[in-house]
Amino acid sequence: MGTLLMIGGLIAAGVSVSYLTDAERAPGTVVSLEWRNDTHSGSRKQRANDGPTAYPVVEFTSADGTPRTFRSSAGSNPPSYERGEQVEVLYLADSPDDARINGFTSLWLLPVILGGIGLVMAGIGTTIAITTRRRS
Repeated sequence: MGTLLMIGGLIAAGVSVSYLTDAERAPGTVVSLEWRNDTHSGSRKQRANDGPTAYPVVEFTSADGTPRTFRSSAGSNPPSYERGEQVEVLYLADSPDDARINGFTSLWLLPVILGGIGLVMAGIGTTIAITTRRRS
């Protein structure tokens, strides 16, 4: 299981690197924060200690001069960005509506989580396998 998670982390990192390589860059501005009560683990009930999550809504102008707005898929509480904050936007020229903020959370959080959990699980599994083999 740990190895599969590490492979998933490597694939997610590869997707981020590919996106960074192909992406156009543009200055953007956080115009608002969209607060949402996200449910966790498929549960329909909100846990008592969970609060709403803030997703930045960003405006930028693509290379063709078209003004565009998108809501980041990466939200947090407390908010990572403030209204009026300047950010760098990454987008694909052939798909400018698929834009991302050039930041750690939107590009690297998933690969780090998958890879980190996979590394820990693979280490535990390897230790157990070596210990069991030495005892038998």
